[in-house]
Amino acid sequence: MSILYNIFIAIFSKLLPAVGLFTPKLKLFVNGRKKVFNIIEDKITSADRVLWFHCASLGEYEQGVPVMEELKKKYPDHKLLVTFFSPSGYEAKKNSTLADLIVYLPIDTITNAKKFIRLLKPELAVFVKYEFWPNYLKVLKNNKIPIVFISTTFREDQAFFKWYGGFMRKSLYAINHFFVQDSISKTLIEKQGFENVTLSGDTRFDRVSHQIEMDNHVDFISEFVNERTCIVIGSSWPEDEDVFVDFINNTSDKVCFIIAPHEIKDSKTNALQQKIQKPTVLYSQKENVVLKDKDVFIMNTIGYLSRAYSYADIAYVGGAMGTGGLHNILEPATFGIPIIIGKNFDKFREAKQLQKLAGLYAISTAEEFSIMMNKLARDKKFREKTGMIAGHFINSNTGATAMIVDYLQNKID
Repeated sequence: MSILYNIFIAIFSKLLPAVGLFTPKLKLFVNGRKKVFNIIEDKITSADRVLWFHCASLGEYEQGVPVMEELKKKYPDHKLLVTFFSPSGYEAKKNSTLADLIVYLPIDTITNAKKFIRLLKPELAVFVKYEFWPNYLKVLKNNKIPIVFISTTFREDQAFFKWYGGFMRKSLYAINHFFVQDSISKTLIEKQGFENVTLSGDTRFDRVSHQIEMDNHVDFISEFVNERTCIVIGSSWPEDEDVFVDFINNTSDKVCFIIAPHEIKDSKTNALQQKIQKPTVLYSQKENVVLKDKDVFIMNTIGYLSRAYSYADIAYVGGAMGTGGLHNILEPATFGIPIIIGKNFDKFREAKQLQKLAGLYAISTAEEFSIMMNKLARDKKFREKTGMIAGHFINSNTGATAMIVDYLQNKID
Protein backbone atom coordinates (compact mmCIF):
# COMPACT_ATOMS: atom_id res chain seq x y z
CA MET A 1 0.00 0.00 0.00
CA SER A 2 2.87 2.38 0.75
CA ILE A 3 4.19 1.85 -2.80
CA LEU A 4 0.80 2.81 -4.27
CA TYR A 5 0.62 5.87 -2.02
CA ASN A 6 4.07 7.07 -3.08
CA ILE A 7 3.28 6.49 -6.75
CA PHE A 8 0.07 8.49 -6.40
CA ILE A 9 1.80 11.33 -4.53
CA ALA A 10 4.62 11.45 -7.09
CA ILE A 11 2.15 11.64 -9.98
CA PHE A 12 0.07 14.24 -8.15
CA SER A 13 3.10 16.48 -7.55
CA LYS A 14 4.08 16.24 -11.22
CA LEU A 15 0.59 17.16 -12.40
CA LEU A 16 0.19 20.08 -9.99
CA PRO A 17 1.69 22.78 -12.24
CA ALA A 18 -0.83 21.94 -14.96
CA VAL A 19 -3.73 21.61 -12.53
CA GLY A 20 -2.83 24.99 -11.03
CA LEU A 21 -3.77 26.74 -14.25
CA PHE A 22 -7.49 26.15 -13.74
CA THR A 23 -8.40 28.10 -10.59
CA PRO A 24 -6.84 30.97 -8.60
CA LYS A 25 -6.81 28.85 -5.42
CA LEU A 26 -4.95 25.99 -7.09
CA LYS A 27 -2.54 28.49 -8.61
CA LEU A 28 -1.72 29.77 -5.11
CA PHE A 29 -1.39 26.16 -3.93
CA VAL A 30 1.19 25.44 -6.65
CA ASN A 31 3.12 28.71 -6.79
CA GLY A 32 3.33 29.01 -3.02
CA ARG A 33 5.34 25.80 -2.84
CA LYS A 34 7.88 26.62 -5.52
CA LYS A 35 10.33 28.49 -3.30
CA VAL A 36 9.74 26.88 0.10
CA PHE A 37 13.14 25.20 0.28
CA ASN A 38 14.93 28.37 -0.83
CA ILE A 39 13.10 30.38 1.84
CA ILE A 40 14.03 27.90 4.56
CA GLU A 41 17.67 27.85 3.47
CA ASP A 42 17.69 31.65 3.62
CA LYS A 43 15.92 32.04 6.98
CA ILE A 44 16.99 28.97 9.00
CA THR A 45 20.61 28.31 9.92
CA SER A 46 22.23 25.21 11.37
CA ALA A 47 22.56 27.04 14.69
CA ASP A 48 18.81 27.71 15.00
CA ARG A 49 16.68 25.68 17.37
CA VAL A 50 13.38 25.20 15.58
CA LEU A 51 9.90 24.28 16.80
CA TRP A 52 7.67 23.25 13.89
CA PHE A 53 3.87 23.51 13.88
CA HIS A 54 1.83 22.24 10.95
CA CYS A 55 -1.73 23.44 10.34
CA ALA A 56 -3.98 22.33 7.51
CA SER A 57 -5.71 25.70 7.28
CA LEU A 58 -6.86 28.72 9.25
CA GLY A 59 -9.04 26.85 11.75
CA GLU A 60 -6.19 24.60 12.78
CA TYR A 61 -3.88 27.59 13.07
CA GLU A 62 -6.29 29.22 15.54
CA GLN A 63 -6.28 25.99 17.55
CA GLY A 64 -2.50 26.01 17.61
CA VAL A 65 -2.13 29.67 18.62
CA PRO A 66 -2.50 29.24 22.41
CA VAL A 67 0.20 26.55 22.45
CA MET A 68 2.49 28.53 20.14
CA GLU A 69 2.12 31.63 22.28
CA GLU A 70 3.06 29.77 25.44
CA LEU A 71 6.09 28.14 23.82
CA LYS A 72 7.25 31.50 22.47
CA LYS A 73 7.16 32.87 26.02
CA LYS A 74 9.03 29.91 27.46
CA TYR A 75 11.55 29.53 24.60
CA PRO A 76 12.19 33.01 23.17
CA ASP A 77 15.51 31.92 21.67
CA HIS A 78 13.90 29.18 19.58
CA LYS A 79 12.54 29.84 16.12
CA LEU A 80 8.91 28.99 15.48
CA LEU A 81 8.09 27.73 12.01
CA VAL A 82 4.48 27.26 10.87
CA THR A 83 3.48 25.38 7.74
CA PHE A 84 0.11 25.37 6.00
CA PHE A 85 -1.37 22.94 3.53
CA SER A 86 -4.12 25.18 2.16
CA PRO A 87 -3.86 28.61 0.51
CA SER A 88 -6.75 29.97 2.60
CA GLY A 89 -4.80 29.44 5.80
CA TYR A 90 -1.47 30.59 4.41
CA GLU A 91 -2.83 33.73 2.74
CA ALA A 92 -4.66 34.76 5.91
CA LYS A 93 -1.66 34.33 8.22
CA LYS A 94 1.46 34.65 6.06
CA ASN A 95 2.33 37.98 7.69
CA SER A 96 1.59 36.95 11.27
CA THR A 97 4.28 38.01 13.72
CA LEU A 98 3.66 35.06 16.01
CA ALA A 99 5.90 32.76 13.96
CA ASP A 100 9.42 33.48 12.79
CA LEU A 101 8.67 31.85 9.45
CA ILE A 102 5.43 30.79 7.73
CA VAL A 103 5.52 28.66 4.58
CA TYR A 104 3.54 26.05 2.70
CA LEU A 105 4.22 22.40 3.49
CA PRO A 106 5.78 20.75 0.43
CA ILE A 107 3.82 17.80 -0.97
CA ASP A 108 4.36 14.57 0.98
CA THR A 109 6.86 12.86 -1.29
CA ILE A 110 9.79 10.98 0.22
CA THR A 111 12.24 13.41 -1.42
CA ASN A 112 10.42 16.48 -0.12
CA ALA A 113 10.08 15.09 3.39
CA LYS A 114 13.78 14.22 3.63
CA LYS A 115 14.91 17.60 2.30
CA PHE A 116 12.47 19.54 4.47
CA ILE A 117 13.56 17.82 7.69
CA ARG A 118 17.24 18.02 6.74
CA LEU A 119 17.02 21.79 6.24
CA LEU A 120 14.82 22.45 9.24
CA LYS A 121 16.18 20.01 11.83
CA PRO A 122 13.28 20.72 14.20
CA GLU A 123 13.53 19.80 17.85
CA LEU A 124 9.84 19.09 17.85
CA ALA A 125 7.02 18.62 15.32
CA VAL A 126 3.48 19.53 16.33
CA PHE A 127 0.58 18.69 14.02
CA VAL A 128 -2.66 20.49 14.85
CA LYS A 129 -5.87 18.41 14.74
CA TYR A 130 -5.15 16.23 11.72
CA GLU A 131 -3.23 15.75 8.45
CA PHE A 132 -1.34 12.51 8.82
CA TRP A 133 1.35 12.66 6.12
CA PRO A 134 3.06 9.23 6.11
CA ASN A 135 6.38 10.26 4.57
CA TYR A 136 6.87 13.22 6.88
CA LEU A 137 5.98 11.07 9.88
CA LYS A 138 8.41 8.36 8.78
CA VAL A 139 11.30 10.78 8.20
CA LEU A 140 10.68 12.53 11.52
CA LYS A 141 10.70 9.20 13.34
CA ASN A 142 13.87 8.07 11.57
CA ASN A 143 15.54 11.29 12.73
CA LYS A 144 14.26 10.74 16.30
CA ILE A 145 12.33 14.00 16.28
CA PRO A 146 9.34 13.96 18.69
CA ILE A 147 5.96 14.16 16.96
CA VAL A 148 2.91 15.37 18.86
CA PHE A 149 -0.66 15.76 17.61
CA ILE A 150 -2.82 18.28 19.47
CA SER A 151 -6.58 18.98 19.44
CA THR A 152 -6.92 15.82 17.40
CA THR A 153 -10.21 14.17 16.53
CA PHE A 154 -10.85 10.69 15.15
CA ARG A 155 -13.98 9.38 13.45
CA GLU A 156 -15.05 5.80 12.71
CA ASP A 157 -15.22 6.54 8.98
CA GLN A 158 -11.51 7.39 8.75
CA ALA A 159 -9.18 5.02 6.91
CA PHE A 160 -7.32 4.17 10.14
CA PHE A 161 -10.31 2.18 11.34
CA LYS A 162 -11.18 0.37 8.11
CA TRP A 163 -9.99 -3.08 6.95
CA TYR A 164 -7.98 -1.43 4.17
CA GLY A 165 -6.37 1.16 6.45
CA GLY A 166 -3.34 -0.81 7.59
CA PHE A 167 -0.84 1.45 5.84
CA MET A 168 -2.28 4.64 7.31
CA ARG A 169 -2.71 2.98 10.72
CA LYS A 170 0.95 1.94 10.67
CA SER A 171 2.02 5.56 10.12
CA LEU A 172 0.45 6.48 13.46
CA TYR A 173 3.13 4.51 15.30
CA ALA A 174 5.60 7.27 14.48
CA ILE A 175 3.67 9.67 16.73
CA ASN A 176 4.91 10.12 20.28
CA HIS A 177 1.66 11.41 21.75
CA PHE A 178 -1.92 12.24 20.83
CA PHE A 179 -3.82 14.97 22.65
CA VAL A 180 -7.42 14.38 21.61
CA GLN A 181 -10.50 16.56 21.90
CA ASP A 182 -13.09 14.03 23.04
CA SER A 183 -13.64 10.63 24.61
CA ILE A 184 -14.86 9.13 21.32
CA SER A 185 -11.51 9.90 19.70
CA LYS A 186 -9.66 8.49 22.69
CA THR A 187 -11.63 5.26 22.60
CA LEU A 188 -11.21 4.81 18.84
CA ILE A 189 -7.43 5.18 18.90
CA GLU A 190 -6.99 3.12 22.06
CA LYS A 191 -8.89 0.24 20.45
CA GLN A 192 -6.09 0.14 17.87
CA GLY A 193 -3.59 -0.55 20.63
CA PHE A 194 -2.33 2.98 21.25
CA GLU A 195 -1.74 3.97 24.85
CA ASN A 196 0.04 7.29 24.22
CA VAL A 197 -3.23 9.22 24.27
CA THR A 198 -4.46 12.03 26.53
CA LEU A 199 -7.95 13.49 26.59
CA SER A 200 -7.07 17.17 26.76
CA GLY A 201 -9.99 18.89 25.06
CA ASP A 202 -9.85 21.58 22.40
CA THR A 203 -7.29 24.39 22.62
CA ARG A 204 -9.78 26.72 20.92
CA PHE A 205 -11.56 27.08 24.26
CA ASP A 206 -8.37 28.53 25.72
CA ARG A 207 -7.97 30.76 22.67
CA VAL A 208 -11.44 32.30 22.89
CA SER A 209 -11.47 32.52 26.68
CA HIS A 210 -8.62 35.04 26.49
CA GLN A 211 -10.73 37.31 24.27
CA ILE A 212 -12.94 38.35 27.16
CA GLU A 213 -9.87 39.60 29.05
CA MET A 214 -8.85 41.92 26.21
CA ASP A 215 -9.97 45.47 25.47
CA ASN A 216 -12.89 44.83 23.12
CA HIS A 217 -14.07 48.43 22.94
CA VAL A 218 -14.55 49.84 19.44
CA ASP A 219 -15.64 53.48 19.20
CA PHE A 220 -17.77 53.21 16.09
CA ILE A 221 -19.53 50.05 17.32
CA SER A 222 -20.35 51.74 20.63
CA GLU A 223 -21.75 54.72 18.75
CA PHE A 224 -23.84 52.46 16.54
CA VAL A 225 -25.27 50.20 19.27
CA ASN A 226 -26.16 53.14 21.53
CA GLU A 227 -27.70 50.98 24.30
CA ARG A 228 -30.02 49.11 21.93
CA THR A 229 -30.50 45.35 21.93
CA CYS A 230 -27.78 44.18 19.58
CA ILE A 231 -27.88 41.11 17.36
CA VAL A 232 -24.61 40.14 15.70
CA ILE A 233 -24.73 37.96 12.60
CA GLY A 234 -21.27 36.51 12.07
CA SER A 235 -19.75 34.94 8.96
CA SER A 236 -23.01 34.80 7.01
CA TRP A 237 -23.50 33.20 3.61
CA PRO A 238 -26.31 33.82 1.08
CA GLU A 239 -28.18 30.80 2.54
CA ASP A 240 -28.11 32.54 5.92
CA GLU A 241 -29.41 35.76 4.42
CA ASP A 242 -32.47 33.85 3.23
CA VAL A 243 -33.46 33.22 6.86
CA PHE A 244 -32.57 36.50 8.57
CA VAL A 245 -33.36 39.30 6.11
CA ASP A 246 -37.15 39.15 6.61
CA PHE A 247 -36.72 39.29 10.37
CA ILE A 248 -34.52 42.37 10.09
CA ASN A 249 -37.00 44.08 7.82
CA ASN A 250 -39.89 43.45 10.21
CA THR A 251 -38.31 43.83 13.62
CA SER A 252 -38.63 46.56 16.24
CA ASP A 253 -36.77 49.85 16.02
CA LYS A 254 -35.26 49.06 19.43
CA VAL A 255 -33.04 46.36 17.94
CA CYS A 256 -29.88 46.91 15.93
CA PHE A 257 -27.92 44.46 13.81
CA ILE A 258 -24.25 44.02 13.02
CA ILE A 259 -23.66 41.75 10.03
CA ALA A 260 -20.20 40.40 9.21
CA PRO A 261 -20.57 38.52 5.89
CA HIS A 262 -18.23 35.64 5.11
CA GLU A 263 -17.45 37.23 1.76
CA ILE A 264 -16.84 40.98 1.69
CA LYS A 265 -16.75 41.53 -2.06
CA ASP A 266 -18.56 44.71 -3.07
CA SER A 267 -21.01 42.79 -5.22
CA LYS A 268 -22.00 40.61 -2.26
CA THR A 269 -22.29 43.32 0.39
CA ASN A 270 -24.10 45.71 -1.97
CA ALA A 271 -26.60 42.98 -2.83
CA LEU A 272 -27.19 42.33 0.88
CA GLN A 273 -27.66 46.03 1.55
CA GLN A 274 -30.31 46.26 -1.19
CA LYS A 275 -32.31 43.43 0.41
CA ILE A 276 -32.52 45.25 3.75
CA GLN A 277 -35.24 47.87 4.12
CA LYS A 278 -34.00 49.30 7.41
CA PRO A 279 -31.53 52.22 7.55
CA THR A 280 -28.22 50.55 6.78
CA VAL A 281 -24.57 51.56 6.66
CA LEU A 282 -21.49 49.77 5.36
CA TYR A 283 -18.21 49.93 7.24
CA SER A 284 -16.66 51.53 4.16
CA GLN A 285 -19.30 54.30 4.25
CA LYS A 286 -19.34 55.03 7.99
CA GLU A 287 -17.38 58.30 7.94
CA ASN A 288 -19.52 61.39 8.58
CA VAL A 289 -22.56 59.20 9.25
CA VAL A 290 -24.61 59.41 12.44
CA LEU A 291 -24.31 55.72 13.23
CA LYS A 292 -26.91 55.63 16.01
CA ASP A 293 -29.53 56.58 13.42
CA LYS A 294 -28.83 53.36 11.48
CA ASP A 295 -30.37 50.00 12.35
CA VAL A 296 -28.02 47.74 10.42
CA PHE A 297 -24.24 47.89 10.20
CA ILE A 298 -22.66 45.71 7.52
CA MET A 299 -18.99 44.99 8.21
CA ASN A 300 -17.47 44.85 4.74
CA THR A 301 -14.08 44.54 6.39
CA ILE A 302 -12.23 42.01 8.54
CA GLY A 303 -10.81 42.05 12.04
CA TYR A 304 -13.77 43.27 14.11
CA LEU A 305 -16.04 40.24 14.51
CA SER A 306 -14.59 38.98 17.81
CA ARG A 307 -14.96 42.40 19.40
CA ALA A 308 -18.39 42.91 17.86
CA TYR A 309 -19.58 39.81 19.74
CA SER A 310 -18.74 41.59 22.99
CA TYR A 311 -21.53 44.08 22.17
CA ALA A 312 -24.05 41.39 21.25
CA ASP A 313 -27.09 40.34 23.22
CA ILE A 314 -27.72 37.51 20.74
CA ALA A 315 -25.54 35.97 18.04
CA TYR A 316 -26.35 34.15 14.85
CA VAL A 317 -23.35 32.24 13.47
CA GLY A 318 -23.45 31.47 9.77
CA GLY A 319 -22.39 28.62 7.56
CA ALA A 320 -24.72 25.86 8.68
CA MET A 321 -27.74 26.81 6.57
CA GLY A 322 -25.79 25.68 3.52
CA THR A 323 -22.88 23.32 2.96
CA GLY A 324 -20.05 25.78 3.59
CA GLY A 325 -19.58 24.58 7.16
CA LEU A 326 -20.52 26.16 10.46
CA HIS A 327 -18.25 28.99 11.53
CA ASN A 328 -16.82 29.56 15.00
CA ILE A 329 -19.49 29.43 17.71
CA LEU A 330 -16.94 29.62 20.53
CA GLU A 331 -16.14 33.28 19.93
CA PRO A 332 -19.65 34.49 20.81
CA ALA A 333 -20.11 31.84 23.50
CA THR A 334 -17.16 33.18 25.49
CA PHE A 335 -19.08 36.44 25.98
CA GLY A 336 -21.99 34.57 27.53
CA ILE A 337 -24.59 35.22 24.83
CA PRO A 338 -27.15 32.85 23.30
CA ILE A 339 -26.37 31.51 19.83
CA ILE A 340 -28.53 30.55 16.86
CA ILE A 341 -27.19 28.52 13.93
CA GLY A 342 -28.46 26.76 10.82
CA LYS A 343 -29.49 23.13 10.50
CA ASN A 344 -26.36 21.47 9.05
CA PHE A 345 -24.04 21.04 12.00
CA ASP A 346 -23.77 17.28 12.56
CA LYS A 347 -19.99 17.32 12.10
CA PHE A 348 -19.45 20.09 14.65
CA ARG A 349 -19.00 18.50 18.05
CA GLU A 350 -19.02 21.71 20.09
CA ALA A 351 -22.30 22.86 18.49
CA LYS A 352 -23.97 19.56 19.28
CA GLN A 353 -22.74 19.72 22.87
CA LEU A 354 -23.91 23.29 23.39
CA GLN A 355 -27.28 22.51 21.84
CA LYS A 356 -27.78 19.67 24.34
CA LEU A 357 -27.01 22.09 27.15
CA ALA A 358 -29.58 24.59 25.76
CA GLY A 359 -27.02 27.31 25.13
CA LEU A 360 -27.51 27.12 21.37
CA TYR A 361 -30.53 26.70 19.08
CA ALA A 362 -30.63 25.48 15.50
CA ILE A 363 -33.17 26.64 12.91
CA SER A 364 -34.16 25.40 9.46
CA THR A 365 -36.37 28.15 8.06
CA ALA A 366 -36.88 31.91 8.13
CA GLU A 367 -40.00 31.36 10.23
CA GLU A 368 -38.07 29.34 12.82
CA PHE A 369 -35.39 32.05 12.87
CA SER A 370 -37.99 34.73 13.62
CA ILE A 371 -39.67 32.68 16.35
CA MET A 372 -36.40 31.90 18.12
CA MET A 373 -35.00 35.39 17.73
CA ASN A 374 -38.19 37.03 19.02
CA LYS A 375 -38.22 34.76 22.07
CA LEU A 376 -34.60 35.64 22.90
CA ALA A 377 -35.06 39.35 22.22
CA ARG A 378 -38.27 39.74 24.24
CA ASP A 379 -37.64 37.35 27.14
CA LYS A 380 -34.68 38.79 29.05
CA LYS A 381 -34.57 35.98 31.65
CA PHE A 382 -34.54 33.30 28.95
CA ARG A 383 -31.85 35.19 27.03
CA GLU A 384 -29.65 35.62 30.09
CA LYS A 385 -30.04 31.97 31.14
CA THR A 386 -29.17 30.75 27.64
CA GLY A 387 -26.17 33.06 27.50
CA MET A 388 -24.98 31.95 30.92
CA ILE A 389 -25.01 28.34 29.71
CA ALA A 390 -22.90 29.32 26.69
CA GLY A 391 -20.37 31.16 28.83
CA HIS A 392 -20.11 28.30 31.32
CA PHE A 393 -19.58 25.91 28.42
CA ILE A 394 -16.41 27.80 27.50
CA ASN A 395 -15.12 28.12 31.05
CA SER A 396 -15.64 24.44 31.82
CA ASN A 397 -13.66 23.32 28.78
CA THR A 398 -10.48 25.35 29.15
CA GLY A 399 -7.13 23.88 30.23
CA ALA A 400 -5.97 21.97 27.17
CA THR A 401 -3.11 24.38 26.47
CA ALA A 402 -1.50 24.02 29.89
CA MET A 403 -1.68 20.23 29.66
CA ILE A 404 -0.10 20.17 26.20
CA VAL A 405 2.62 22.72 26.97
CA ASP A 406 3.62 20.81 30.09
CA TYR A 407 4.19 17.70 27.97
CA LEU A 408 6.03 19.59 25.21
CA GLN A 409 8.43 21.17 27.68
CA ASN A 410 9.68 17.71 28.62
CA LYS A 411 10.44 17.08 24.95
CA ILE A 412 12.27 20.38 24.43
CA ASP A 413 14.27 20.79 27.64
